[in-house]
Order: sequence, then structure tokens, then C-alpha cells
Amino acid sequence: MESIGVGLIGFGLAGSVFHAPLIASVPSLRLVAVATSRAGEVRARCPEAVVEERADRVIERDDVDVVVVANPHPLHFETARRALEAGKHVVVEKPFTMRAREAEELIRLAEARGRLLTVFHNRRWDGDFLTVKRLVTAGELGEVYTYEAHYDRYRPQAADRWQERAGSGGTLFNLGPHLVDQALQLFGRPQWVWADVGVQRGDGAEGNGAAGGAPAGASAGGSAGAPAGALAGAEDYFHIVLGYGRLRAVLHSAYVVPDPGPRFLVHGHRGSFCKYGIDPQEDQLKAGVRPGAAEWGRDRPEMYGRLSVVREDGTVERRVIETKRGCYERFYEGLADALLRGGSPPVDAREARDVIQVLEWAQESSRTGCRMDCVWPDGQDG
Repeated sequence: MESIGVGLIGFGLAGSVFHAPLIASVPSLRLVAVATSRAGEVRARCPEAVVEERADRVIERDDVDVVVVANPHPLHFETARRALEAGKHVVVEKPFTMRAREAEELIRLAEARGRLLTVFHNRRWDGDFLTVKRLVTAGELGEVYTYEAHYDRYRPQAADRWQERAGSGGTLFNLGPHLVDQALQLFGRPQWVWADVGVQRGDGAEGNGAAGGAPAGASAGGSAGAPAGALAGAEDYFHIVLGYGRLRAVLHSAYVVPDPGPRFLVHGHRGSFCKYGIDPQEDQLKAGVRPGAAEWGRDRPEMYGRLSVVREDGTVERRVIETKRGCYERFYEGLADALLRGGSPPVDAREARDVIQVLEWAQESSRTGCRMDCVWPDGQDG
């Protein structure tokens, strides 16, 4: 297999802004077909790809080796299952599934069929997160006691899109997977989870709503058959605390934040790191900037984080830390390496399953008001 044929299911934000351009950035990958109702957009942006109206038509194509599942979240499980059963390798946009048991079923199916299964947790390659990871791993902060990660937005009115309707999982399943995955990459599995999940905008009632499955009649091809429901019915706020002994990892997201605070705030016994701003790669992709461009993945110097370290004499040394360069293309480079040379998948599906399990515990914690002790399905503790 000298080149890998890729079929893309869905051409909304995830498919058009992230997956299609990043696939095109890897020479050994070819986008051969897209399932979507947005045929005109595909022809304008990816003229080499055939447009299919149905996901099944892409999955059944002989020239498709890998199926990328980028349709609405509640459809991920069923679409990925059908692709694996058809003998395809599969990439699933986050969130992996809506239930941990669904993720486990896909993992077992992939193993039984001898197919690669991975999940697009692209924000492992955010420049700011890579910077935090380097500082924590290198011991620059000493033992970490408090880790805060925020993903806040200012959208005071719910938009007419499926991600903000009841049944979509709301921001908990849209932005939550990013923050949970990053925390698990840094600190591993937590010992317990506490969460407050709710609806703050419009007519939504305060409290947690369960993320539902795909509604009847939903299409697997893109946003045309996305979940229907009342606007402002989806969760738009969460505050999650993960417990690791004396370490607390605080993960927060809200949609009514006019002036966001730090993106990352990390405190250890030797120092603190504070970083404002968001990784530029999403905005760059929207603007047509691609991997390989001089500015690709580069943070603005005025947004670099500040490291404060306590010296032996008790004084504090403060210095600016240049943000590492972001590199979303590493995901699809890793996918190609895994398929062509037998390398490891860019994201282990079991790690993505753990993210969904934490989100489920967060839902249950918010519903009951209780802290959830983590009992992991494989019997291994956090």
C-alpha cells in the first residue's frame, strides 16, 4: 500500500476545516470520496474527491482504505461500526462515542477484524498544551498541585446548529473531550470525578442533561440529518474536577464569557505557569493557512505564557516562555505511518474510551451531586 485512499463522512466544520485540509497535507493520503449534502463545497475545496449522498456509498468503495467519521456525534458509533464491519480502517472525530460501552464495542470489533481504529484528539498537538506538557514533564514546576484548563467562549445566544440542540451532548461532548484528553495525557486516569454541568442560555433549565443517542431518521452523511430539538436545549456550561491524590485538575467551559481568563493555569511546589489565548491552528485552517506555511502553528509573542519559579532564597524569578509550535498534521502523519510502516496509531482508542468514561462520570456526578469514585472497566486504578 503505497498510498492510502480516504473516505470522509461529513463535511461540516470538522470535515471541511480540519480533516480535509490535514489529509491533503500528507502525501501518502488521498481523499477519494466525501459523503455529504454539501456537494458544491466539496467540489470547490476538494475537486479530486467524489461526492456521495450516503455514508454507505463511501464505506463500500473499493478505493477507500480508511473511513473518517466526522458526522454528528450521536451517529459516530453506528457509522464507525458499519465501516469496521466492511473491513475499513477507521478514524473517528471526537467525541469517540456517546457511551463508553459503545467505545469498547468498537475497540473489540476493530481487534477482531484486524483494523486500525483511532480518534481525532487533535488538541494533543496544540502549541500551548505542548508547552504545558514540556514544563510539567521536565519538572519545571515541581510536583503539580493544581491544574486548570479553560475553554471558554462568548456566544450569549444559542446558534441554530445541531451542536447546540438537545441530544447533541452540548459543550460537555463538544469541548469536554479536548480538556479531559489533555488532562489524562498529563496525569493519567483520575481516582475520582466531580462535576457541575448545566444550561445557562435561553430557556434552558439549570442542571445536567443526558447525552442521547441518534434520533430516528438522522442521516450519517453530514449535518442535514442532525439531531432536532429546541434551541438552547444543550448543555453550555461545565466545571469538572478530577482527583489525583492531592492534585486537582480543574476543567471548565462556558459560553457566556465576554473576557476569558487564562487558558492554562498550573501550580506546583516550585512554580506556576500562566498562559492566555487559544492555539491558532483552527483559525489558520479557516483562513486557508496550511501545514508547511511559515506562520503555521506559531503563537503570537504577546500571547506567550509566563513561568514563575521560586528560588532557594525565596525570591521569585519570572520569565516568558515561548509557546511550542502547534502541529495538527502530526495526527495524519501518524496515521499514515501506522498503516504503511506498522507504527502505533496517533491516538490509542482505549485512551479515547477513557475520555468518554470520564464524561459519563461527569454527567452522573452533576445529576446526583455526588463525587464519583473511578472504577475502571479493566480493573486498573487511576
